[in-house]
Amino acid sequence: MPLPSILHEDDALIAFDKPSGLAVTSDRWEKAPVNLMGAVRAELGRDVANVHRLDAAASGVLLCAKTKAALDALSGQFQAKTVDKRYLALVVLLPPEQAMKVAAPMRAGLGGLPAEFTIDLPLDEDETRRGRMRVGNRRGGKPSTTVFRVLESFGRLAWLECRPLTGRTHQIRVHLAAVGAPVLNDALYGDPTVQLLLSDLKRRYKGRDEERPLIGRLALHASELGVIHPVSREPLRIGAPLPRDFEVALRNLRRYAAAGFAKR
Repeated sequence: MPLPSILHEDDALIAFDKPSGLAVTSDRWEKAPVNLMGAVRAELGRDVANVHRLDAAASGVLLCAKTKAALDALSGQFQAKTVDKRYLALVVLLPPEQAMKVAAPMRAGLGGLPAEFTIDLPLDEDETRRGRMRVGNRRGGKPSTTVFRVLESFGRLAWLECRPLTGRTHQIRVHLAAVGAPVLNDALYGDPTVQLLLSDLKRRYKGRDEERPLIGRLALHASELGVIHPVSREPLRIGAPLPRDFEVALRNLRRYAAAGFAKR
């Protein structure tokens, strides 16, 4: 398979714009014979290693190290929680009765979200469903904190910036689901019946029979990653452009949401 678009490359690092649907590696939960790191190592050599992970369904910045020294330095930054990770997400505000039954610090529901909020809920593996995480208790779960900022509101939908301060599996997705605001099209933690269709936004839309959702995959994008370069020791910020389907969805929400789906 061809490699994804390269966002940054030098002698120590290479960063890719990972597309949605491509696993980073094959792991115990997801046996993916076709994965990004398999293609990267086949093309660039066995020494290239991914520094962090992204959900297969998410898109955006994926950073790799070309040398062991770079890998060690960057891994240390992730472990020390000094990496600035920023994601963008389109979320659905569910009725309160559909929110996860947890002792959350706040729940969104249809009343909306605060302009800025932090979710601090421990996470652990869901033993009842393979590959799924859940909110755990303070003794057994791993500490997990995410900071959120509402960029735009569209009634039932909201466009968020998400900053995970820890790096747990599915952290952003579980935290948002826990407060009744799951990521759009999240098959594990969201409402599978909710789709974003242009016909629900635009009056007298004529293409219903052949219509596809404006966003047909997990609406979560790793937009920026900030690290200290392992060689120069200078700050390095890598950004991934907004995917085309996100751009189209946001443009239509801004234009039509006041009269359509987002207000229902």
